[in-house]
Amino acid sequence: MFDLVNDIPSYPQFMDGCVGAEVLQHGEGFVEARLDLSRGGLQQSFVTRNQLQAPQRVSMQLVEGPFKRFQGDWTFTPLRDNACKVSLDLEFEFRNKLVALAANRWFEQVANQMVDALCRRADVVYRD
Repeated sequence: MFDLVNDIPSYPQFMDGCVGAEVLQHGEGFVEARLDLSRGGLQQSFVTRNQLQAPQRVSMQLVEGPFKRFQGDWTFTPLRDNACKVSLDLEFEFRNKLVALAANRWFEQVANQMVDALCRRADVVYRD
């Protein structure tokens, strides 16, 4: 699952609402990436620096985007040999209050859909 989260360029292929994804920089223990999200007429792009702690966690910090504050963690908790619990915990605040009124709930829905899409992708990729 850790590898699927870090396969950022493939996000638009399986994540509804993700219309673009690009790795901008890759180094020892980190990836810097841009996501372009669009849903219901709203579109936002942002760049995060992701600290990679394989295979348990990916921690994200905002580099640039519409947020005053953004941080998050993908966590992977083993359940069995071939299963794990996947969590995406985000804390964010949009810079513009008017944008926040329209986009807070939208962004929460997109984040939840990302977890669901990742689990569906895992079923396809790791199917026995």
